Amino acid sequence: MADTLNPASRSIRMSKIKSKDTKPELRVRLLAHRLGYRYRLHRKSLPGSPDLVFGPRRKVIFVHGCFWHRHYDPDCKLARLPKSRLDFWVPKLEANKARDQRNALELRKLGWDVLVIWECQTRNDDTMERQITQFLDNVS
Repeated sequence: MADTLNPASRSIRMSKIKSKDTKPELRVRLLAHRLGYRYRLHRKSLPGSPDLVFGPRRKVIFVHGCFWHRHYDPDCKLARLPKSRLDFWVPKLEANKARDQRNALELRKLGWDVLVIWECQTRNDDTMERQITQFLDNVS
């Protein structure tokens, strides 16, 4: 199947996709703050610039988009592959996934605990609250 947009229109559309302050990230931040946790954002000195950094706890949270970071959950409907240009998209998305794994490994080597919250998981506040509380209150 061919792309329905011409290259210039596709470029404009893709340039509007944000890498931080996304709706899923804002939901996680709001919930964490409401639960009483304080954090810093996008600390560039850490591998992968985690979305939320809980310094004194040595814990970080990444909020990953299911499409861009290849969420491999059979129940996730957001991680589908595009219908066109698979020769471009598959290597790009797999490289994103590999980079995420390298960043998490490097953070763990530096003594940080890592939690990944997927975009599809941000739709259920109760589950997300349990996940965040369990992660942040668990002493490693």
